[in-house]
Amino acid sequence: MPQIKKKGAQSDFFGDVYEVVRLIPKGRVTSYGAIAHYLGLKSSARMVGWAMHTCPKGVPAHRVVNSAGMLSGKHAFKTPTTMELLLKKEGVKVQNDKIQRFKDIFWDPAKELEL
Repeated sequence: MPQIKKKGAQSDFFGDVYEVVRLIPKGRVTSYGAIAHYLGLKSSARMVGWAMHTCPKGVPAHRVVNSAGMLSGKHAFKTPTTMELLLKKEGVKVQNDKIQRFKDIFWDPAKELEL
């Protein structure tokens, strides 16, 4: 498991965000706020969004949505439908830019990962 530094430790915030996102299983999604909370910065969901906007290749950014399950980051992809297509390819149901059964497929790093 990657070394992710939590609150109080010197870290590269964007790098830590990408490490968490790489751990989201296929067919699951998480939120910007859940990642920020896991990293010890509860009020930094917007910073997670900025990190996702400049995400390097190989990081499954399509698996990160807002707290209501909306595809709020879809504008950062090659086309407006790319995020939805990637999610659907993994079996995630999306309707009107919103994840269906969001609570059932939500991946909470604070519960799923141990540090």
